[in-house]
Amino acid sequence: MPVGTQVVTRVEVKTSNCEVSCLRGAVGEIVRSPTDNSHTYQIQLPTGVKVNLRRHEFSIRKHYQREGLEQSHLLADYNLYDSVIYRCVVGSRAYGLENEGSDVDRRGIYLPPADLHWSLYGVPEQLENNATQECYWELQKFIVLALKANPNVLECLYTPLVETATPLAKELLELRHIFLSQLVYQTYNSYVLSQFKKMEQDLRSTGEIRSKHAMHLIRLLLSGITILRSGFVPVRVEEYRTQLLAIRNQETSWEEVNGWRLSLHQKFDSAFANTSLPERPNYEQANAFLLRARRFMVSNEVKDG
Repeated sequence: MPVGTQVVTRVEVKTSNCEVSCLRGAVGEIVRSPTDNSHTYQIQLPTGVKVNLRRHEFSIRKHYQREGLEQSHLLADYNLYDSVIYRCVVGSRAYGLENEGSDVDRRGIYLPPADLHWSLYGVPEQLENNATQECYWELQKFIVLALKANPNVLECLYTPLVETATPLAKELLELRHIFLSQLVYQTYNSYVLSQFKKMEQDLRSTGEIRSKHAMHLIRLLLSGITILRSGFVPVRVEEYRTQLLAIRNQETSWEEVNGWRLSLHQKFDSAFANTSLPERPNYEQANAFLLRARRFMVSNEVKDG
């Protein structure tokens, strides 16, 4: 902890005469930090008194004030995975680019109970389990990302590998076209450009690139072109499978990969110039669906009550 940090004491400190020199819950400021974890911090109180405390005997003031507002103690009473309304498989297995060692990447949406969502503590924007390669976005977060043309979220709406879909989720799938707009051009293009720039830096510094990442960037450009031309998100890539796997398996030179990328940018430009997609997604319909979903949760809790 740096000198100057404001803290709150968690213990009472007494003098050798058993007089209280520092109350539990007192505010102070660190005036001297130890060189290692086995020594104490010197903390000066507003009265000018200085006390020596170990790290577990005080909290950073900002953290102390937030403790009562933490979600963890409330969420322990809920299993939010029971609130998942949509579960699908994305990634290499959905693209048709998997090998024997490929993970099963599951993504989707969860819709929390209304009381929990409205509570002082709120709900997490997403549930993640790295051990099982799962991630579920809270419905509003998912919709906002889709409206911004986030590639991972749009692919969730169009993957052929759907494992769970409640009636509410099926309604959203029927509306998935409302999220497609010309924003795809900016979002996909900017991400690919930034990532290829980083790979060029890697190539200069290490002589290597992440071939799997390069494969997916090319796939992203191919996907974006189709979206602008045809108005849907292509997830499976059978037509380009051999060429994409050649990139991942490092059978294609950097010059060839970068050349393909540049030619795809040109096709992307052409698709953008001629697309029939709207300039922006349909925010009104997306908002209307979210409101219906929220009302659905309220009506269900009223019935259960």
